[in-house]
Amino acid sequence: MKETEILKNNTALLLEQYKRIRAHSEEICRPLEIEDYVVQPIVDVSPPKWHLGHTTWFFETFILIPSFKEYTVYNPEYNFVFNSYYETVGARVVRTDRGNLSRPSVADIYRYRAYVDQQMEAFLQPETLDDDVAKLLELGLHHEQQHQELLFSDIKYILGHNPLFPPYNESIVFEKKAIQSTDFIFVSSGIYEIGFEGDGFSFDNELGRHKTYLDAYEIADHLVNNADYLHFIEDDGYSDFRYWHSEGWEWVKQQNAKAPLYWHFIDGKWMQYTLNGLREIDPLASVCHVNFYEASAFAAWKGMRLPTEAEWEAAAGLFDWGERWEWTGSAYLPYPNYKKEPGAIGEYNGKFMVNQMVLRGASVATPPDHSRRTYRNFFHPKHQWQFSGIRLVK
Repeated sequence: MKETEILKNNTALLLEQYKRIRAHSEEICRPLEIEDYVVQPIVDVSPPKWHLGHTTWFFETFILIPSFKEYTVYNPEYNFVFNSYYETVGARVVRTDRGNLSRPSVADIYRYRAYVDQQMEAFLQPETLDDDVAKLLELGLHHEQQHQELLFSDIKYILGHNPLFPPYNESIVFEKKAIQSTDFIFVSSGIYEIGFEGDGFSFDNELGRHKTYLDAYEIADHLVNNADYLHFIEDDGYSDFRYWHSEGWEWVKQQNAKAPLYWHFIDGKWMQYTLNGLREIDPLASVCHVNFYEASAFAAWKGMRLPTEAEWEAAAGLFDWGERWEWTGSAYLPYPNYKKEPGAIGEYNGKFMVNQMVLRGASVATPPDHSRRTYRNFFHPKHQWQFSGIRLVK
């Protein structure tokens, strides 16, 4: 096949991928009422309409404005509204105020998306798709997929903190098979390699494949389920400081924490808010929406611990993963030889490498083609609103 034909095929493939991923973000929002698009209950949750605008701004700012001569900026004020944390790109609305943005309206943002999508389709031609643009486009698509997962997390938080517990979608199937039992897999001591290598996409924080020595360990082949976690609650796990890190114990006292996020004890039963609405807890389903403090406290109660991210990655081929983001005992730090990209793109991961813990795998909210064994997710230990769970090591 001639080089020009290969380029045309690659361009067509990227454009098809662009359209599919962009459409999926809007599909996630389809069950929402207009009022749902604007709510911001806490600083960590962004209104759904902001996600739709921000992901559009990313393509406009990093691809169309610098690379498409025919492009006219849709609205110059949107850079201030939809910039998230990129200091290089200029001033922005502070994160706590995203819920105050009654304007631009939801209809305005959908028109903005349509305009940018039309312009991207006009721009994505074989003669304009050089390597640098292709890399930015690929990053932008994975960035949008990250926000698709955040949309599910944020929508669940918004509706799950409405006193009426309205369902997002009563027919959505969002859980995998129930966990019947758990065995432990032995992993021998030795030198293992971790980090991304080969073709395909990865974020920069996955790069710098390197060797690490691991002592022998045993890792659970299944995640902790609700029944196991309920035993921890019933054994006064939230009242016994011995299981908790000092900072975690302060969190328990400040929040008066007694159970995972979305758990409610109603009329003598433990209920859980799900995307289908309020439901009685399934004892065999994997526990979800626990933070690092809770995960490590549960592990201590069991006389075990969380895996390090190196242990998790070395063993990931031996068990099924992808149902919950799995807390590890590893701080989010750069790999050896990590290099931060210049400019705004360099702000994507590196500047967050402090006071965060690594989660591995993926979750039921992760787009199917957006996960890989080397993916390094990261959050502060207090965060519960992601679809996070627990895998034990001994």
